[in-house]
Amino acid sequence: MADTLSDEQIVEALRGLSGWDREGAALVRSVELPSFPRAIQVVNRVAEIAENNNHHPDIDIRWRTLVFRCTTHSKGGITQADVSLAEEIDGVVEALAQS
Repeated sequence: MADTLSDEQIVEALRGLSGWDREGAALVRSVELPSFPRAIQVVNRVAEIAENNNHHPDIDIRWRTLVFRCTTHSKGGITQADVSLAEEIDGVVEALAQS
């Protein structure tokens, strides 16, 4: 797995990640879905992607609101794997939020 990203690299990555912020050593995004079942569909799809990539986000589920935290625990910070996972999460949210 790659090394942690520099502060400048993280700032640059966040420019392309709408709705994501940096909180310490993690990329964080909160998403509100139209219903609890839709939120669970998003979680299930993200779980499949994470398992395939062997890189897993922390996910907090609160009714229709999901909070995703992407960090590489083994590296103690944010790596390119976290940026890539955040991009994939965005794609899932976009696809399932409106369908």
